[in-house]
Amino acid sequence: MDKSTTLTVRLAPEIGAKLEALARDTKRSKAALAEEAVTSFVERNARQVARIKQALAEAESGTPGIPHEDVERWVKSWGTDHELPRPKPRS
Repeated sequence: MDKSTTLTVRLAPEIGAKLEALARDTKRSKAALAEEAVTSFVERNARQVARIKQALAEAESGTPGIPHEDVERWVKSWGTDHELPRPKPRS
């Protein structure tokens, strides 16, 4: 059997009602839905924080990076007639 941790969460009444309805409509428990939601949130945010830490470590080590302005210009060009190529790191 897997070990688990119990967590008490306070929800706004409207979210509690939506959770209750979703549990009923999906024939799943509120606890199962809450566990799935928390797991998804934690995993997604942990990956994001890990990427940020990696980028900061690379920046501090002097690894060449792509300036924000270059990325911004590139992204703004997406879907236009003059889409720019992916920017390259600068030293």
